Amino acid sequence: MGATIRALREQRGLSVRALAAALGVSGATVSAIENDKVGVTVERLHALAVALDVGPERLLQPAPAPPASGPAGDADWRRFAPLDLDPALRAALDLFVQHGFAATTMREIAAEAGLSVAGVYHHYESKHRLLEAAMDLTMSELRWRVGAARDEDGTPAERFARMVEALALFHAHRPDLAFVGASEMRSFHGDAATRIRQRRNELQHLIDEQALLAVADGTFANATPLPALRAVSTMCTSLPQWFRPQGELSTEQIAVEFARLAVRMMGG
Repeated sequence: MGATIRALREQRGLSVRALAAALGVSGATVSAIENDKVGVTVERLHALAVALDVGPERLLQPAPAPPASGPAGDADWRRFAPLDLDPALRAALDLFVQHGFAATTMREIAAEAGLSVAGVYHHYESKHRLLEAAMDLTMSELRWRVGAARDEDGTPAERFARMVEALALFHAHRPDLAFVGASEMRSFHGDAATRIRQRRNELQHLIDEQALLAVADGTFANATPLPALRAVSTMCTSLPQWFRPQGELSTEQIAVEFARLAVRMMGG
């Protein structure tokens, strides 16, 4: 039930804190529910259903599948439209890249966004919430793109290659989001840290699954696949630090080359 509750909460754009407030419990309690560490009474089941705007029976069903397309309905995981961020989040992201989360103040974010400090706080209760919003955006986009790449026809090895291509494309096309996501995990705390770490692990496991299936069917010959799989992910997450699209290879070319490298690393 925990995975279903978490998926429905995220689909509705609710934070752990917002759901906790609706239930009249602590954020730690919601986190424990989503991780199946505590039981759910009938009374709380109905309260969760009201807060998530579903029937109680929906919470007893498997977690809803992630969207097969992006927020604008675009199912092409290789196409990247410009991000439409609100001024506060855009300013925060720019400053987090330039100075780091810890060195950035809410006053600086407000000035960069052309807003009052009170105006920023009206939409984001804290600097940490801005960072959380950026990471949620990152993980949601990564999840649908990598999932869409996997769901196209092909063998496990072909699916794995496309998933690596999708991962590389995101890190090359969205360098600011990717850089903050890679460098600021240390700045998360509490329920947000647990939730985001879990989403990152889920994404890695999706990629691992196809690679291990390719090992099982004999397409990949790497006898110790897990270290190679972590190296593949690190290779992609490093792109914002050095890749420039005006260089020798285009964004699309570097993503395809990374997919080829990943297949070779797996012994394919």
